[in-house]
Amino acid sequence: MRVLGFGTYDLATHPRPGVILDGFRCYGDDVVEINEPLGFSTVERVAMLGRPWLAYRLVLRLLVRWASLIRRSRLERGVRFDAVIVGYLGQFDVVLARLLYRRSRIVLDLMIFAVDTARDRGTSRGLKLRVLAALDGLAVHCADVVVLDTEEQLELLPERARHKTVIVPVGASADWFAAADNGAPRASPGLLSVVFFGVYTPLQGAVVIGQALARLAERRDITVTMIGSGQDYPATREAAQANTQITWLEWLEAEDLVRLVAAHDVCLGIFGDSPKAQRVVPNKVFQGAAAGCAIVTSDTAPQRRMLDEAALYVPPGDPAALADALTALAADAARTAALQAAARSMAGARFSAESVAGPLRERLLGG
Repeated sequence: MRVLGFGTYDLATHPRPGVILDGFRCYGDDVVEINEPLGFSTVERVAMLGRPWLAYRLVLRLLVRWASLIRRSRLERGVRFDAVIVGYLGQFDVVLARLLYRRSRIVLDLMIFAVDTARDRGTSRGLKLRVLAALDGLAVHCADVVVLDTEEQLELLPERARHKTVIVPVGASADWFAAADNGAPRASPGLLSVVFFGVYTPLQGAVVIGQALARLAERRDITVTMIGSGQDYPATREAAQANTQITWLEWLEAEDLVRLVAAHDVCLGIFGDSPKAQRVVPNKVFQGAAAGCAIVTSDTAPQRRMLDEAALYVPPGDPAALADALTALAADAARTAALQAAARSMAGARFSAESVAGPLRERLLGG
């Protein structure tokens, strides 16, 4: 099968498209990429769409990237792709793909709905939501196949579009597995090292993590590394200020992030209690598991379905329960080790690029 990865996706910040394309390569398919990273984060894209005085920046940069995509696509003229996979955050790009590759099946990785992201970050009504909902609708209309990451995400699609969908887990790229295989050094015996990395959104429940860490302020056997920044970063630091066992780091380069996460005993998932938090399984859960960390995350249907017994679950939005879970792991090295082994085994079986791409490939081959 001949596959094209197309769009303005940025693998440095959103590795998901790369995992899917690597999966097709594992099956021996011919994979070509025409990609011009846009350079805006999810936060910036959503913010600019709702603020007309900023949106021009998105439009101008998008037009520049599209000009390059069109030029590069012309170099492939005469090549027939069986599938054109538009990397996620591609609600605009799928329109261009539809115009340029009329004879190919267009696949949109719609892991993030623009309107759902805006709601999760505090927008409850108004023009912004209507614009984002229309954008999501147009993107779905342009695609022949729509990729979602959990069954719960189906509820955001109109009934008439659900026949287009295929569920594809997020997965983890090869570097996360390699970090575990290389045996990254972990904390000293008797010390539990915990890591969180993210953009501090309500979905991630970063403030809940901060509140839980405050409850562990007197513990000297639990050290924590908090990586990243974002909307709830100030509130998270304020909530956790009583705990002096925390290292706060700005976002790291991909290679450094992988290495640092793999050196920790526990990787934290998400703990928000918003509707969106009930529908997703975050990148960090797949990546932390692949790196060989024990996973502690919120007790939601999609996460239980994906991780089964290979994680320790706590109720969403419950800092006391999270603090208790970390305390229990600090006191039970054998349980921590068992969770690490279970997460690594689960990742190898379900979260590799080949496993992740399988359902989508079957759908495309099945017609």
